[in-house]
Amino acid sequence: MENRLERIKKHLHSQSYKLTPQREATVMVLLEHEEDHLSAEDVYLLVKDKAPEIGLATVYRTLELLAELKIVDKINFGDGVSRFDLRKEGAAHFHHHLVCIECGAVDEIEEDLLGDVEKVVERDYNFKIKDHRLTFHGICYRCKDQYVDESEEESKEMQNQA
Repeated sequence: MENRLERIKKHLHSQSYKLTPQREATVMVLLEHEEDHLSAEDVYLLVKDKAPEIGLATVYRTLELLAELKIVDKINFGDGVSRFDLRKEGAAHFHHHLVCIECGAVDEIEEDLLGDVEKVVERDYNFKIKDHRLTFHGICYRCKDQYVDESEEESKEMQNQA
């Protein structure tokens, strides 16, 4: 984690920004909760545990700066809440997500599944792609069995009513 923090610090310096204590606290929270898809408010609450003097506005500004510098990706899963996700080191593109409409779980797909699609879009539409995002909404493996059971019960009830 220290190596990653040092690389983020170097990236900030290369763009004429410093890794202030407030920014460092925010980055550390993101590093410690890399799998969690935290909202700005979530990040703020976790930062407050480390540095109570840091305000919500500072956390918001820091997250927006990190998004602008492509250190984090700002994502929305259709629920009106922006979440922040550390960009994977060396990744040419943003990773993809599976969002469960039952429990709200968010799983990641690390593979870039759209390489061929990008080539077609660039060729056929004369469009230079800089990045892409793909989010699937459905029922996760954790809820799938329960969902199938409920669907079967509903189907049986409808048959009995007919």
